[in-house]
Amino acid sequence: MRISFFVIPILLLAIAAAHAGGLQTLETVVVTPRDDEGLIGEAGSASEGTVTAKQLENRPLLRPAEILEVVPGLIISQHSGDGKANQYYLRGFNLDHGTDFAASVMGMPANQPTHAHGQGYLDLHFLIPELVEHMHYRKGPYAAEAGDFATAGSASIDYVRKLDAPFAQLSIGQNSYRRGLLAGSPAAGSGNLLYAVEWTENNGPWQLPENIGKFNTLLRYSHGSEDNGWSLAAMAYRAQWASTDQVPQRALDAGLISRFGNLDASDGGRSSRHSLSGEWSARTPQRWARANAYFIDSKLNLWSNFTFCPNDLANSGNCNRGDQFEQADSRKIYGLNLAHTWYEKLTGLPADLTLGLQSRVDDIGKVGLYATTRRQRWGTVREDSVRESGIALYGQAQVQWLEKFRSIVGLRGDAYRFKVDSDTAANSGQVSDRIMSPKLALIFGPWAKTEYYVNAGYGFHSNDARGVTAKVNPDFRDAANFGTAVDTSTPLVRAKGYELGLRSALVPKLQTSLALWRLDLASELVFVGDAGTTEPSFPSRRVGIEWANYWTPARALTVDADLALSRARFTRIDATVPGSWIPGAIERTLSVGASWDSGGEWSGGMRLRYFGPRALIEDNSVRSKASTIVNLQAGYRFDRKIKLSLDVLNAFDSKVSDIDYLYESQLATEAVAVSDIHTHPAEPRTLRLTLRVGF
Repeated sequence: MRISFFVIPILLLAIAAAHAGGLQTLETVVVTPRDDEGLIGEAGSASEGTVTAKQLENRPLLRPAEILEVVPGLIISQHSGDGKANQYYLRGFNLDHGTDFAASVMGMPANQPTHAHGQGYLDLHFLIPELVEHMHYRKGPYAAEAGDFATAGSASIDYVRKLDAPFAQLSIGQNSYRRGLLAGSPAAGSGNLLYAVEWTENNGPWQLPENIGKFNTLLRYSHGSEDNGWSLAAMAYRAQWASTDQVPQRALDAGLISRFGNLDASDGGRSSRHSLSGEWSARTPQRWARANAYFIDSKLNLWSNFTFCPNDLANSGNCNRGDQFEQADSRKIYGLNLAHTWYEKLTGLPADLTLGLQSRVDDIGKVGLYATTRRQRWGTVREDSVRESGIALYGQAQVQWLEKFRSIVGLRGDAYRFKVDSDTAANSGQVSDRIMSPKLALIFGPWAKTEYYVNAGYGFHSNDARGVTAKVNPDFRDAANFGTAVDTSTPLVRAKGYELGLRSALVPKLQTSLALWRLDLASELVFVGDAGTTEPSFPSRRVGIEWANYWTPARALTVDADLALSRARFTRIDATVPGSWIPGAIERTLSVGASWDSGGEWSGGMRLRYFGPRALIEDNSVRSKASTIVNLQAGYRFDRKIKLSLDVLNAFDSKVSDIDYLYESQLATEAVAVSDIHTHPAEPRTLRLTLRVGF
């Protein structure tokens, strides 16, 4: 890579704002009860914000990753066992397991590129919601610090450094659900030692008991504050489970299986994650320096059977072995991030300048795809070792030009190197690529307690390294194309986004935001059912509108509501597809919630989530059904230290799908493969009782 690729753009940006710096006028947007004008003058776009622990306190959750649903318009679902990464939907995307949405926890990126089960695999099952202090989210590629996968949006999650008091928590529920959590943060030297131990078991409503077992631990030593201090953290997580994957609708209609039945009782998985990380920050009125470093050891073995028989029938003439496959991923991740912000003056104008460096290496010892029967390997489709490294430099300058006009200008440069050693020699290789991403925000106002935003920016997502170096098809199950030439993927795929928005506090006690956006992708990533992974496809365009509201009619009551509408289409197709609709792309979502907590004996929360219908094929001839789910929570405090709460999940027992796909599969009794909707049901009404005791 050329040094000038990084140095010249950053120097140009630095020179342009050499005297910029300025008063620290633009703080993080905190979406929490506060004065009516709390959001005005703080955000860089209409679609960013920060959610605090208070907003999560009375929120009923089925799965840990559902805390991300506080991001307006974001939907979390599942099509397999609850040890596998969730499915994510936002801004006209079926994000699969994380592609085009980036998340980090305590400064560590959670997405995994070149993953066995899909590009950008985002497994957040190690999250402990009770420890989340705040989550900052952004949508669109408008922030200079947002890199790979942060095209539709990103979220940065941080844990508390100190709890108010140690506590023990025990939850029990239907279907053998049990969860225990012990956490505290005693003083240690001049800092605090945060510890947490979590254990979860659950069988779920499935005919095949999920038998999930999760064990999760955290140890974090912190000194000082988030802005002026440092912390060191160690985390360990492991899980194993049996899964009921999506099944064809025709099997349900014919009564071959029940609503919660399965067609392969050996599907499931095991995963583990261990990490060490450190953060440091020093902030004064004149400057702010911060750094973080991390090491992650991650493993996954996942057994799935999405098509059941066609591959086996094509190769052996029977369905004795079936189409189950195993995806195995074992990697070590190393990373370092540095950033420095200067606050000075530009000819008397408040401004600031930020320069940053981000680096990451994924050392993937093994990423493999194997043909299996009842979790026993009998064939290797491909097995690779990969070393993927990326480095980025970015700069961002913001200046308050006039009393009611400020700007944020950013520039980011990324360079990647992909090195693949494959068991198919022709698919080994080394490729490098780089990409520049300029960013711009113009902010006007406030007038009548309303501020207006214009945003534009470039972003990107990386493609799977195996596709970047691939030359031939290694899949022996595909007899017609095995060993034939294949097209290589573009290493880094450009995204281009635009947004017009506003924030208003004109109505007393109501904070509202409205955003009209567009996002263009040079290449779409789509889910492939028979391999359980994603592959590059055609360029696309998404447009949409989002409306989010946060209302505090009384001190103890908060109400939030958001509506998101989007349209997703391929902008270029060929004769291989019947239309321009993007399968699985989210179109409409609505969320309404309320939380009551006066600090007295009673508290409670309610969430309604509407997940609209989606096209399942490019000509829109087959669509999924809509779903509406309501979750409830009620809590009672016996005293300051003891609280009992009841969660009622899917309170009205809605018989809806968590997810739907359309692809071909073949049952053992069928002569040919059949195109059909494959569905995974939402869990039925579920009650969970939690006792929390402080000490």
